[in-house]
Amino acid sequence: MDAVRARDGRVDEVMGMVKAPSAQGWVPFRDCRTWYRVTGTPGAGRPALVVAHGGPGSTHDYLLNLAELAGDGWPVVHYDQLGNGGSTRLADRPTDFFTPELYLDELDNLVRGLRISDNYVLLGHSWGGMLAARHAAARPAGLAGLVIADAPASYLLWRQEMEVLRAALPPEVDATMRRHENAGTTDSNEYFRAARVFYDRHVCRVQPWPRDYVASLMEVSNDSTVYSVMNGPNEFHVVGTLKDWSVVNCLAEIAVPTLLMSGRHDEATPVTMQPFADRIPDVRWEIFEESSHMPNLEEPERFRAVLAEFLGQLGGQPVPAASEHAETMRR
Repeated sequence: MDAVRARDGRVDEVMGMVKAPSAQGWVPFRDCRTWYRVTGTPGAGRPALVVAHGGPGSTHDYLLNLAELAGDGWPVVHYDQLGNGGSTRLADRPTDFFTPELYLDELDNLVRGLRISDNYVLLGHSWGGMLAARHAAARPAGLAGLVIADAPASYLLWRQEMEVLRAALPPEVDATMRRHENAGTTDSNEYFRAARVFYDRHVCRVQPWPRDYVASLMEVSNDSTVYSVMNGPNEFHVVGTLKDWSVVNCLAEIAVPTLLMSGRHDEATPVTMQPFADRIPDVRWEIFEESSHMPNLEEPERFRAVLAEFLGQLGGQPVPAASEHAETMRR
């Protein structure tokens, strides 16, 4: 089953469960276009929930079940970031094209293009959580709240904690992985089987892996351009353009209520997320005891309940526009 068929079948299933209208299309951006799906009806009083997926270079598929919130009256916006999924593919672009600023500009363009910039909540997962934090630090007019899920505050912390997690693997597993990494044979089946031990512990603990997660994995496998350039060959080796990227210094500028979410067994360990808790002024942190990196798939009922409670506390009121000085923080 190819990625498109896996995705479309799951979309039909989810949309059949959600008693809300949905629409999809593209928003033009520079010489590209960004694919989106809106579930529910924006502009009816409640802020739209904009969902920024991880990767970078993944797709929205593994976060698709958040569309169920539209059944409770919260419009939900999914989109595929440039380079994969339904958005423009970028295999012919030079490596210096792929920057956090590109994806910040794309996000700004999306909320304006969908005409929701006056009232929205932003949820970012993993890399998308860092993107969301940087976006929120610019204090955009109309941002009502922020959710940062399973995201590091810096890739320096991510790389440090990855070594901690790998050291806790069975010795033979880590030894096998390092042997293939040193030999440049990380595309071998033996390496995949060893890495799978890590993924089953710290990325998704549901067995077999949910279809939504597999759909995103298949998309990255089919086109790994963005992931390879910005991240590197895998989770363990962030050697791309994001190697030293951090949002720690801008977190104090975030002026909206913020919900942190992470799994007890998450590859985004508490150490990687602690700066969010320490520096964002209005913040709470919810830990999912039975989850790793994808609590929306590992504990979906509780994840939805916690998120719905947070959205309900926002009251649907956007924050005032920031000063011109704060607006420059995202650059």
